[in-house]
Amino acid sequence: MGRVLMTLAAAAAVVACSVATMVVRRRMKGRRKWRKVVGILKDLEEACETPLGRLRQMVDAIAVEMQAGLVSEGGSKLKMLLTFVDDLPNGSERGTYYALHLGGSYFRIIRVHLGGQRSTLEVQDIERHSIPTSLMNSTSEVLFDFLASSLQMFIEKEGNMFNLAQPVKRELAFTFSFPVKQTSLSSGVLIKWTKGFAISEMAGEDIAECLQGALNKRGLDIRVAALVNDTVGALSFGHFHDPDTIAAVVFGTGSNACYLERTDAIIKCQNPRTTSGSMVVNMEWGNFWSSRLPRTSYDIELDAESMNSNDMGFEKMIGGMYLGDIVRRVILRMSQESDIFGPISSILSTPFILRTNSVSAMHEDDTPELLKVARILKDLGVAEVPLKVRKLVVKICDVVTRRAARLAAAGIAGILKKVGRDGSGGGRRSDKQIMRRTVVAVEGGLYLNYRMFREYMDEALRDILGEDVAQHVVVKAMEDGSSIGSALLLASSQSVQTIQSV
Repeated sequence: MGRVLMTLAAAAAVVACSVATMVVRRRMKGRRKWRKVVGILKDLEEACETPLGRLRQMVDAIAVEMQAGLVSEGGSKLKMLLTFVDDLPNGSERGTYYALHLGGSYFRIIRVHLGGQRSTLEVQDIERHSIPTSLMNSTSEVLFDFLASSLQMFIEKEGNMFNLAQPVKRELAFTFSFPVKQTSLSSGVLIKWTKGFAISEMAGEDIAECLQGALNKRGLDIRVAALVNDTVGALSFGHFHDPDTIAAVVFGTGSNACYLERTDAIIKCQNPRTTSGSMVVNMEWGNFWSSRLPRTSYDIELDAESMNSNDMGFEKMIGGMYLGDIVRRVILRMSQESDIFGPISSILSTPFILRTNSVSAMHEDDTPELLKVARILKDLGVAEVPLKVRKLVVKICDVVTRRAARLAAAGIAGILKKVGRDGSGGGRRSDKQIMRRTVVAVEGGLYLNYRMFREYMDEALRDILGEDVAQHVVVKAMEDGSSIGSALLLASSQSVQTIQSV
């Protein structure tokens, strides 16, 4: 009996040792997998680093590229497009005007009434609609007929609310969020599509004429009287409320900026016809590129697989269309290198399946168990993962967003440097003597709705400028500013009869 017990005890000891060995091995294997994903995160952090010195180098590079783009066509990655806008709204405008805004993922239609004072601006109606994905790869005829049809329904809802004895031609500003080479305030040809649009036969076409033709076919008595980039509309709206506004930036699906430049600095335009001595310049800064940009392997992969590879490099690092996909690519790499996310999800392998608003929700998840992160991962086909993995995902969101926000701040500082509002004197000698109050209008869902992006950008701008200069620079957030501002810009340029009474 004793021998039996000893044998059983020995066998139990062997089993226990085996189990213990298996547990240890499993733990060691788990630790190796965890170290692997932590290593991927560390590599990402290092590749995305944006120390102050690097940001200031970028500021200098942007200012140099701006100057080069003003000297000659094709002399810079920044197109520095003339807008023929030299007179911004001042509050004295009167009448009722319309604007149709085609953005990267939406379009808006608005009607505004102006009573001759800033306090009498009235946005009487506004409609927002998502752009059907099918339109982004359709034909120009289909796209513009869709816009004309939407505008027609908007007008029909008015009935005879203005009590007009006879019809009055409506004046429309077309806010167009894509690169256009303007030939006047009301005309311009498409340079290229961005933000996922790909309607090939439109390159070189006059955008205002395309919309006007679609309106005419439907018998609508509407004149496309202004063609306005969204950043220019935002600047117009900002200037209407605050005359110290000298630049505007949009952080939405894509990103772009414009600013007010002296006409004598626009060397590539020999005789700019302005009465104010200045003109708004549309930078098209999404195409900015510099070896100083902190590019990662994920950026390279995204660019190579995009419809516009080797183009819009800056926008692909800071635009709302792309941040979610960069985060997705990092998570996918981790799932390929380790099983901490479970089996590789086919959903997670789908480009652009993770939207930036989901990144924002995960990044700003304040629930103790990060339940929002768990829900969004589940939508991506990732099985339930432990809390430490969810925290890892939040960190990925933080790294990618912080880089984007700090690069965005460098872009704004580059504009300020070019016009001598960064404290260095830059483009205007008199600015060395005294710092003037400077307002930068900012619009777009990425800035307005993503708190961490906004806080990181504002913090970086203060760091770049220094407190002495930063106290004179005001970043003003606005909503629907580009749409409303385009209507204001149209009003400030009009001398024709419009609807005057409401």
